[in-house]
Amino acid sequence: MATDRLGDMRLFAEAAALGSLSAAGRKLALSPAAASARLFKLEAALHTRLFDRSTRQLRLTEEGRLYLQHCLIALRAIDEAEAVLQEGKNGVRGKLRISASADFGRHLLNQWLEEFISQHPELKIALILSDSMSNLLQDDIDLAIRFGRPQDGALVARPLAPNWRVLCASPDYLARHGEPSSPEELANHQFIVLVTAAGPLNTFHFAQGERQWSHTVAMEQAWETNDGALARSWALAGHGIARKTIWDAAADIRAGKLKMLLPGFSVSEAGVHAVFHSNKYMAPRVRLLLDFLIARFAHATEELLSDIAMPGR
Repeated sequence: MATDRLGDMRLFAEAAALGSLSAAGRKLALSPAAASARLFKLEAALHTRLFDRSTRQLRLTEEGRLYLQHCLIALRAIDEAEAVLQEGKNGVRGKLRISASADFGRHLLNQWLEEFISQHPELKIALILSDSMSNLLQDDIDLAIRFGRPQDGALVARPLAPNWRVLCASPDYLARHGEPSSPEELANHQFIVLVTAAGPLNTFHFAQGERQWSHTVAMEQAWETNDGALARSWALAGHGIARKTIWDAAADIRAGKLKMLLPGFSVSEAGVHAVFHSNKYMAPRVRLLLDFLIARFAHATEELLSDIAMPGR
């Protein structure tokens, strides 16, 4: 009976997180009919309704919200107890679900994860790459690596490293179009613009002392993509100026494949953060990865700052 109740609680918590009973059932290998029957059984045992079914999407009742808080505490405690036992016997194991931006994930984080997994061969990796912020609960993400702090108050952002954005272009592009010496001259140039779920990132802000500038790229004249790695490839191919984080562009700048533009002007900074949900239990394997990334970023930051000066500094 206790085992059945635990399973019902887990189904209820997943349905609340995903906003869908059928999606929660699929995640737990239950048919829609079985998932519905188990939820009705739980509500009957509690003598209360947990979800308002009058809307197209599941919505928690007041009683459901209260019960969910206690369910999450109980489920986290059980998961933690089982993880500690397994860790003591066999070391860390299981699957890590990680989200990152496309360019950073493919060209830097992927290398670091190879290093991490070589130290912990019992772990498996699921790496989800997107230049739009993932829904950590709905996508079942353990840890997201993002530039800037999330606006969602339910998310925790652990600073990992400084970061700044740079405008960069290939030597071939600059040979054909010239190198801008001030923000005003950007109006004469071609651009590659990253488009996210929040819209195109086509407005750039600059500062030099107390003076400030902004430049907005006309989208009808820009190359645009929702893939940061492709934007970088287009910049390398000479199709225009791209705005990249220094972590994405540093290797190409060091190799002379891209040149950082307007070095005398400071641009927006958005530090690198490890993002996770405040209500989600952090398993030992996730904690291990977070500690690894903190150390890895510290070492990489030291190398980065010794090689490349921040704009405006």
